[in-house]
Amino acid sequence: MLVKELKHIELNTEAIRKDFPILNRKINGMPLIYFDNGATSQKPQQVIDAVSNYYSNTNSNIHRGVHTLSREATEAFENARKVIAKHFNVKSDQQIIFTAGTTDSLNMVCNGLARSVLKQGDEIILSSYEHHSNILPWQLWAQENKGQLKVIPLNADQSLDLNAIENLISEKTKIISIAHVSNTLGLITDLDKIKIIAKKHNLILVVDAAQSAPHMAVDLEKLDVDFYVCSAHKIYGPTGTGILYMSEKWLSKLPVTKPGGGTIKTVSFEKTEYADGALRFEPGTPNISGVIGFAAAINYMDQFGMDAIYKHELELVNYAQSKLAEIPQVMLYGKSNDKAAVISFNVKNTHPFDVGTLLDKYGIAVRTGHHCTQPLMNLLCVPGTIRISFAIYNTKTEIDFFIEKLKKVIDMLK
Repeated sequence: MLVKELKHIELNTEAIRKDFPILNRKINGMPLIYFDNGATSQKPQQVIDAVSNYYSNTNSNIHRGVHTLSREATEAFENARKVIAKHFNVKSDQQIIFTAGTTDSLNMVCNGLARSVLKQGDEIILSSYEHHSNILPWQLWAQENKGQLKVIPLNADQSLDLNAIENLISEKTKIISIAHVSNTLGLITDLDKIKIIAKKHNLILVVDAAQSAPHMAVDLEKLDVDFYVCSAHKIYGPTGTGILYMSEKWLSKLPVTKPGGGTIKTVSFEKTEYADGALRFEPGTPNISGVIGFAAAINYMDQFGMDAIYKHELELVNYAQSKLAEIPQVMLYGKSNDKAAVISFNVKNTHPFDVGTLLDKYGIAVRTGHHCTQPLMNLLCVPGTIRISFAIYNTKTEIDFFIEKLKKVIDMLK
């Protein structure tokens, strides 16, 4: 199982909301209702304090200093690696590489595999609902190397047609790179089935977990994929940091594509010997405060448990979907009773931007547009959608208010 069996744990949402200072804000005189967590989540005071404490008390560069501040900063940074490795059940914390986020991680994987695995004319399999960040690096490589991107089609309900994958594979196919959860539809990819196919054909499996890591328990030891990437800022952590997990074989096998200070053992003008483990892939001065804040965010979530978070958000999704389905003008996409905390919809004969702009007048933050999934929008034959996405601090009361105001917006746009 990729997602651990759910335990019936109730969250104290009222108490949780007190941890998030921004939820005290009013927008246009209305209490903020933040339904844009798929773009970025809000930050609890514990994360804000961790970042502030670093800059207030420990600010120093890491790994190369012998003075007290440098040693303390290094310890905090490397402890963060251990915290995150434990959260994802990773055998060695050296398999956790700190990056600038999901996009940076995917580029590192693509560029590394381009140097070590991919040859002219090779093929990469993606899904129809990939985020642009998991299309563009592979597309750029393909354009430069006469390669080909093959795309897993959708079923009528917008889920992936996994039965079509075998027909996409040829002797030129080398990689499957796929989103664990669609950032537009919230649908969960069946990685168990895809992993079986990948292993059968000896394909490298890359998982974009930007939208699954915030919402569900993932055991990377059991998941057993080649690469797994996610961002901190969607997981209650700071922007500008994330992780690239790689299986043990790739830790020494993947070529360095971002060399620099910190990645080396020795350097001469004739030859460079690179460091072992995670440092091999972490050039320059990293986002130290971001990494420390990331660990604080993981600790924050772990006090509740990912099972409880998933259960809470699933209840919100199903409740919101049922309420939206009662509105005749609403068109829902990717409807499912078992999905991550994302819902996309449109209102007939209106533009998503107009709906989003008017909802903001009531203090309701939603996302409108193509959500960096233009190929999916083309398949749905729409310019974009309205996306609501939930987090640990959202409530059914907020959904009720949103539904009430959405109906008013629909009336205004007639």
